[in-house]
Amino acid sequence: MTFTPAKWPRKLRSQEWYGGTSRDTIYHRGWLKNQGYPNDLFDGRPVIGILNTWSDLTPCNGHLRELAEKVKAGIWEAGGFPVEVPVFSASENTFRPTAMMYRNLAALSIEEQMRGQPIDGAVLMVGCDKTTPSLMMAAASTDIPSIVVTGGPMLNGYFRGERVGSGTHLWKFSEAVNAGEMSQEEFLEAEQSMSRSTGSCNTMGTASTMASMAEALGMALSGNAAIPAVDSRRRVMAQLSGRRIVQMVKDDLKPSDIMSKEAFENAIRTNGAIGGSTNAVIHLLAIAGRVGVDLSLDDWDRCGRDVETIVNLMPSGEYLMEEFFYAGGLPVVLKRLGEAGKLHKDALTVSGTSIWQEVKDVLNHNEDVIRPVGKGLTSQGGIAVLKGNLAPKGAVLKPSAASKHLLKHRGRAVVFEDIDDYKAKIKDDTLDIDETCIMVLKNCGPKGYPGMAEVGNMGLPPKVLKKGITDMIRISDARMSGTAYGTVILHTSPEAAAGGPLAVVRNGDVIALDVENRSLHLDIPDEELAARLKDWTPQHPVLSGGYEWLHQAHVEGADTGADLDFLKGCRGAAVGKDSH
Repeated sequence: MTFTPAKWPRKLRSQEWYGGTSRDTIYHRGWLKNQGYPNDLFDGRPVIGILNTWSDLTPCNGHLRELAEKVKAGIWEAGGFPVEVPVFSASENTFRPTAMMYRNLAALSIEEQMRGQPIDGAVLMVGCDKTTPSLMMAAASTDIPSIVVTGGPMLNGYFRGERVGSGTHLWKFSEAVNAGEMSQEEFLEAEQSMSRSTGSCNTMGTASTMASMAEALGMALSGNAAIPAVDSRRRVMAQLSGRRIVQMVKDDLKPSDIMSKEAFENAIRTNGAIGGSTNAVIHLLAIAGRVGVDLSLDDWDRCGRDVETIVNLMPSGEYLMEEFFYAGGLPVVLKRLGEAGKLHKDALTVSGTSIWQEVKDVLNHNEDVIRPVGKGLTSQGGIAVLKGNLAPKGAVLKPSAASKHLLKHRGRAVVFEDIDDYKAKIKDDTLDIDETCIMVLKNCGPKGYPGMAEVGNMGLPPKVLKKGITDMIRISDARMSGTAYGTVILHTSPEAAAGGPLAVVRNGDVIALDVENRSLHLDIPDEELAARLKDWTPQHPVLSGGYEWLHQAHVEGADTGADLDFLKGCRGAAVGKDSH
């Protein structure tokens, strides 16, 4: 028996473990053979790791084990050797205090799994919000050939004849209960229609947004983002991706070859066109930091400012992901951007061809779901980056989900020191607040919560809701769900817990918002602001130790992606010494 990579143009990484006849290689090879693998699987063919975020406690990803079987079939067909590897799965709807706190831990652990195990390429099996960026961050850090396979969105939900968008209608119905327009019994009845099938949110929430970002970056096959989880074409996509990763290994096509600055600019413009989640800002900044691309909040504002939101999906619009897929999905959006001169057409994708080559011939099958340029939901759909003395390093707002009459507004601040303070006061009818006020929430950023929870879309006071008011300006250093809506200013940096100006806002202060001029201003004299900041003393949260301590000590601000400072940059996939 020989172990020579005769069919491959270079020695594969896995051969450091399995190639040859030394004691060490026999040790690695022999143990794996206890699963019944024949000798010729170790002859130099690529070993492909299927990095699977399946978990019973990650509902969006609950079907990924079955989908992985299709990936395996594709890898076998292309001459590869598939190995399925369970990896850290951060579920948005179960992790406390917030899944965002564990995105970096997931990326760190998966990076080391990729680096420390004998794989030549990786299939990133993702779905729920944080699983997509965490696996892409790990792939960027190791620079092993990788391809994204998304689990896909749920089917449409319906309640009493109305489309129900997962997440979006949770917020809507909850506000209706607080306003006295819906009973608790009706809310419980509506719950049954919110999650009609396996898959991730059926709105343009963070999961669907990040699936779209992976495709726009070129890290997934064309059409991957929108196929419903239960559609047979999702399984076809998985099998084709399994075939493709084998060729990517042969060609040594790596994340650093694909995720260029131009690719990130394509993704930013795509986010504006689809009305994507504000969470994409943090995740793309973090991924760029890992792959070594200089990306900033200024790039988000520069690239997204003049992009129309042409995808008519909740929470910005009317439809859901099922209709988006039937209309043609993300390839139609990319084609529209290309025709409008807002796409770097030569950007490389995992297919081995340019992004334009992949989408130039696609057709739009429903122009109410994917609208023509000039007839978008909003003319400036990109994420607005606001700066001023209240947010020296920036804050973000999603114009497509905001109320137009509030995009330029002055109001009196009503301050909540943290989320518990908010919950204690918001339903109190004696709270001095009306619809002209600006709600301010502190200490909910990367360090402050800790982990930066999705609490920025604070529910309005019941006494305001009962007047028929559905939106107010809300400012925080927190995040909000991609399924949420409203005039919500997020990611205010520096955060309050790090001594940012947000920390010293007081009840009654006047705040001025001007989205057109990208301004967020606390209307007090500079001298007073400086004096308040000088007198400010940091809180010292009680930490449980372990990862919480590590996170608190090393997490960076939202303006640079909220990654851990020691994980920035690509560290590669060097094979360490064998100790056996």
